[in-house]
Amino acid sequence: MRCSTSFLANALPVRALARTLVSLLAGLAVLLADLPQPAQAQGRVAVVRDAEIEGLLADYARPILKAAGLEQRGIDIVLINNPSFNAFVAGRRIFINTGAIEAAETPNEIIGVLAHEAGHLAGGHQQRLREQLARTRTMAIVGSLLGVGALAAGTVADSRSGKSAGGALATAAPMMAKRMLLSYRRSEEINADQAAAKYLKATQQSARGMLATFERFSSGLALAGVRVDPYQQSHPLPRERIAMLQSLARESPYFDREDPGGLMQRHQMARAKIAAYMGGHPAVARLFGRGDASLAARYGDAVATDLAGNSAAALKKIDALIGAQPKSPYLREFKGEILLKLRRADEAAQAFEQALRLSGGRNGLIRARYGFALLASGKTGNATKAIENLRAGIQAEPDNLNAYLHLSQAYGLKGDIGNAELALAEGYFRAGNGREAKVFAARALAKLPKGTPAARRADDIFSVSR
Repeated sequence: MRCSTSFLANALPVRALARTLVSLLAGLAVLLADLPQPAQAQGRVAVVRDAEIEGLLADYARPILKAAGLEQRGIDIVLINNPSFNAFVAGRRIFINTGAIEAAETPNEIIGVLAHEAGHLAGGHQQRLREQLARTRTMAIVGSLLGVGALAAGTVADSRSGKSAGGALATAAPMMAKRMLLSYRRSEEINADQAAAKYLKATQQSARGMLATFERFSSGLALAGVRVDPYQQSHPLPRERIAMLQSLARESPYFDREDPGGLMQRHQMARAKIAAYMGGHPAVARLFGRGDASLAARYGDAVATDLAGNSAAALKKIDALIGAQPKSPYLREFKGEILLKLRRADEAAQAFEQALRLSGGRNGLIRARYGFALLASGKTGNATKAIENLRAGIQAEPDNLNAYLHLSQAYGLKGDIGNAELALAEGYFRAGNGREAKVFAARALAKLPKGTPAARRADDIFSVSR
């Protein structure tokens, strides 16, 4: 090894070595670019927080996660504001795009997607992917060094054929590593499909929705006239997955089982809300058709009306919907949001309180909005109750960053500036802004009584942020 290294160092011109290293790095960059990246790696993404849709996804996922043995792992489902049909896993989170829910015509389609992602988590595919990536990096580097050696030998012998062979080896090595890694990824996707079918069968649900999803992908490729190289794909080709899934799905005794009516209603309501937020009235009309008088279509119309700036008209529409579905916590929640826009904070607080009660009193997002409505009334007498509900909301949803700001305002309304500064420090700390967290933690320390739990927490934030 020492002789080989010395030979390369002495025989290879500097410019040739530089070109080879650039080729190697470019190949590795291509290899990495084809991998599904976590949301954070793709840049900033818009995370959607919505109590109604999150509750629906949690109900979809609960039996699947139990069947996969993941119910005790604290798996979170994160909603991403993106119109494409996509989902992926990172850490202990399943990320799913709003576009996937809007496009899915039945709950079973989204349940199939969640089952597939649960298959990745249960199979430990992320850890094995990291290990495989390390191996393929090594393969690319070793292959490129062999190419460098051939190139160096050609240089010494003044052989053009030797230079050509060396260059080909150096360029081909990253591609070979890439194909090896993509082949590994294809096998993992197949394993996740098989696991998903098993989970759906264990929970007595149909795999028809998952099959419909891949058939939609296959039709999209055919209509686009797409021709793909199977050796360049990280996922199996749609026709291959469809053939396998058709076999797996039809083997299940639950293939013809339909989604419960109540679940279908909730799914359509979620689609209507997403359509309204993504595209207003035109999007709702495209989804349900003009003149549709279903509860979901009317809900989408009410949301779109509010977003268009006509909150008074939206309030009438939402009241009519509450009359048709009086036990829905989310209709009450949305009514509270409309009333806040209309500057009727006391009535908004009542609506959020009713929504919280109808949801079982455990929803952290709704509780935080109730606390904010109490704060928005501007009444000093509501400050203590606002603090109580905001703190409870944060305890249930520690990453609800807006709640920290509102909690700080509630403490300020009460005249407790030390805890107001501490709430802001907590919020900035949770958001990853160490600089601002340190500033507000220092301010809180200057005002909070020494030795109290609040002062100790401020000191912790200050020390960590520093």
